Amino acid sequence: MNCYFEKLGRTVLERWREQNFSLAVFPELTRTAIEEAPPSENIDIEELIHEFLFSDDQPFQSESSFGQPELIAFNDTRFYIQILFWLEGTTEIHQHEFSGAFHVMGGSSVHSEFDFVDARSVTPHIRTGDLRVKRIELLETGRTVPITSGRDCIHSLFHLDTPSITVVIRTHHDPGTGPQYNYLPPHIAINPLHADSLTARRKQLLDVLETIDDPDYGTHVNEMMGRLDFERGFNMLRHAMPRLKELNEWDEVLATFQNKHGELALGVPDTLAECLRRETISQMRHFIVNPEHRFFLALLINVQNRADIFALVTRRFPGSSPIDTILGWAEELVEPNDFGVTLLDAAFPETPYIDFEEQSRLLIEALKNALEGNTDENDFLEIQAALSASCLRPLFS
Repeated sequence: MNCYFEKLGRTVLERWREQNFSLAVFPELTRTAIEEAPPSENIDIEELIHEFLFSDDQPFQSESSFGQPELIAFNDTRFYIQILFWLEGTTEIHQHEFSGAFHVMGGSSVHSEFDFVDARSVTPHIRTGDLRVKRIELLETGRTVPITSGRDCIHSLFHLDTPSITVVIRTHHDPGTGPQYNYLPPHIAINPLHADSLTARRKQLLDVLETIDDPDYGTHVNEMMGRLDFERGFNMLRHAMPRLKELNEWDEVLATFQNKHGELALGVPDTLAECLRRETISQMRHFIVNPEHRFFLALLINVQNRADIFALVTRRFPGSSPIDTILGWAEELVEPNDFGVTLLDAAFPETPYIDFEEQSRLLIEALKNALEGNTDENDFLEIQAALSASCLRPLFS
């Protein structure tokens, strides 16, 4: 691997040894080492790829599926350096069982940090609480961010460019900081590494019933909700939600789960609705490749209100009105279909005798009124209701 990473790794190792390998100092120590000679200024990415493809003289490579791909650039018994390529990656909101720092070597990302307050452990693998945004920032090439293990560092990244490339210096594992929860806003934290084989097989069996259009699919799930504990019930409910909505049986099954678990289940409906919204936006990355449009998606998935969206748009595009910028994106993203027009996942209300061009104009006009805070215009109430029920909801908050 490139001698730069060997030198960087040795520098970190020597400085950390002087600190008796204290975990408390490692994030700042690694951030400082990176910023003294940033990879973004010292590494030619094309040369790095060429060397990795044709030279066998590389550190031991893991079998990790994290990154697209992950390359190990330096490996020590106490820490290692990884290079992560991201093509369509959007990380879950998560915490870490390791510490260190990451550096944006190429591309850019929207970085969100959170607090999980009023937390309550239901089992060792699932918690309830309130996930609150602490900070949202745009990370551009050259930025370095420390990583602290445990619950003090809950964050997510939405990568804007293809590829985005991140260099991470990290410990292998920090004892006592697990599990490495993923957070489902606004109210649930789960351990994604917990292996529950019975739940996995039940999900697969429900997939079989869905594939064969079994008429008792909803009945079976509803009966399960009346029997299962909270953790298994939540995981099954999350898995079955799309199919239950197709069958118009979602409300009944959700009510059964809520009746069984009472106060503990209060945050579940909002959490599952948000899971569906975030998954919808994430799937859009497969066919939306324009970096500005991806930035718009990043804002919709990470930012919960219009004012904060405006602030981030202004930061990235200074000198332009955030409303005009968003409306420009909307006009580019409006698409006709067999029934009318759509803006991302928001469909124009079914209205006969209005042609596609007029529907597009009305859709943009309704969005403009909402962005300006005029959500009580009678002419647009039905259209705005469709927009606010879609992934565009934060623009109406």
